[in-house]
Amino acid sequence: MSEAADQIRAAIAQNLKYGRRTAGLSLRELSARSGLSTALLSQLERGLANPTVEVLAGLAQTLGMSFADLSRVPLHDPQVLGPLEGDAATVAARTLFGSTDRRRFELYESMFPARHRHESAPHGLASEEWAYVLTGSLELEVGGAVVELRSGEAVRFSAETEHAYAVGSQPTRLLTIVSMPTE
Repeated sequence: MSEAADQIRAAIAQNLKYGRRTAGLSLRELSARSGLSTALLSQLERGLANPTVEVLAGLAQTLGMSFADLSRVPLHDPQVLGPLEGDAATVAARTLFGSTDRRRFELYESMFPARHRHESAPHGLASEEWAYVLTGSLELEVGGAVVELRSGEAVRFSAETEHAYAVGSQPTRLLTIVSMPTE
C-alpha cells in the first residue's frame, strides 16, 4: 500500500473513533444505527479496512459529520509560505491558505516585544492555526519542529498540540487565525 493511502486510512480511523465517542456511542450502538457490522467498524477504527465512499458517507451521516470531517487528514508538519514578491508600483494579492471545511475561526492581531515568548495550549481536535508575520521575526515551535518566520512569511499548522512563538531581537506584529470544526 502507498504511504498516502495509509495516511488516509489512519485519518479515517482517528476521525471515526472521535465522532463515535463524541456521539456517546459504543461500536455495537453505531453498528445498529449504521447497519454495518461491529467487526467492520472495529477494522475501520484500527485503520485496517478500505471502506467504500458509500460506507464513509453513511457513517458520516449517522454521526452527524460531513464526509470532509470523516476523511480529513490532519496536518503533521507546518506548511510555510515565503513573502509576496513585488514592488511598490505593482498591485499583488494571493491566497495564503484556504479551506473548504465548515469551520469556526478566531482572528487575532498580536504585538510582541523583543525576546518575548508566547506559549499556547492546544486548541482542540482538528484545530488549525494560520500565522502571518506582519513585521519582525519569530520562531514557531510546534510538534518538535522549529520554524523561523520573517516579515511577509506565513505558516499553517495543526493546533492540536501545545505550540509557542519565540520573538527575535525586534518587536513583532503577528496576525493569526485559529480554526476549529463546527460542533
